[in-house]
Amino acid sequence: MDKIAGGHPLLPVLEVLPAAVYTTDAAGRITFYNQAAVDLWGWRPEIGETEWCGSWRLYWPDGRPMPHDQCPMAIALKENRAIHDGEAIAERPDGTRVPFLASPTPLHDATGAVIGAVNMLVDVTRRKRSEEHQKVLMAELQHRVRNTLAVIRSIACQTAETSESVEGYAMHFAGRLDAFARVQAAVTRDPSAGIDLASLVAEELLTCAAQEGKQLNLSGPAIRLQPRAAEILGLAIHELATNAVKYGALASPRGHVAVAWRLEDKDGEQRLKIEWTETGVPVLSLAPRRSGFGTELLTQTLPYQLRGTTTLTFKPGGLQCTIEFPAKGVLQ
Repeated sequence: MDKIAGGHPLLPVLEVLPAAVYTTDAAGRITFYNQAAVDLWGWRPEIGETEWCGSWRLYWPDGRPMPHDQCPMAIALKENRAIHDGEAIAERPDGTRVPFLASPTPLHDATGAVIGAVNMLVDVTRRKRSEEHQKVLMAELQHRVRNTLAVIRSIACQTAETSESVEGYAMHFAGRLDAFARVQAAVTRDPSAGIDLASLVAEELLTCAAQEGKQLNLSGPAIRLQPRAAEILGLAIHELATNAVKYGALASPRGHVAVAWRLEDKDGEQRLKIEWTETGVPVLSLAPRRSGFGTELLTQTLPYQLRGTTTLTFKPGGLQCTIEFPAKGVLQ
């Protein structure tokens, strides 16, 4: 061991290794360590120190305290065997913790007697964080899959209840599923960025062949929605656009749709207000006799999910729809 501590040819190599390396004698006294070991431990022990291990606390991977006589190095010396990737957590003198893998190997003299051990410690903090991140992503994926299936089931059931024929059901279900899929595609591109409200509205209307600037006008500040809010709003805009194509402003070359949104302070709470206004519709003067999927979505489902209100006004010239809900928990 004196050769290692005093000037062994391997010393320069051990010093530049990215992994922490140290050696001890048979009694556990430290005889060598490199800079990576200092970085991992968070302090610099004295060569030959007998109680150097007491400067840090060890824990099992599940967080239970690990006695030093049960750490990988102690086991390797006591049982005279190499240990590969023994996992533990070290608490540095400053209180920070670092998970690591230890691979201690006993050292022997010419007679085979144990004269010490060499240990390599690998900081696995990044790997642990990556694993935790993967767990979060997997949980989020599972949640989103369950939510997606629930939404599709709801669309299928409600469309069936309000359809008068198989052909009508197939057409409406396909359109609503496409609208929902467009939001999912946007979420998939960047789950953390949210969904741009202007793009959400524009895409639905342009899908219905509305000509921006001629039949369509959008106005409002830049707002990004959380995925769940974007899903229900995307379906709501789809229903309004579909109705406009069949009966409203987009059914006539002279019709026009204006969609405006703004943030307002109301009773100490910031709220998002969206106004859909149709003009140039000469026929529509009364509300429809029958409440369909779109009406129920706008007046019941959307207010319930977003804790807001929806007002539909059927008047000569076109439909007026006002959607309002709290911004908290909805905006990205």
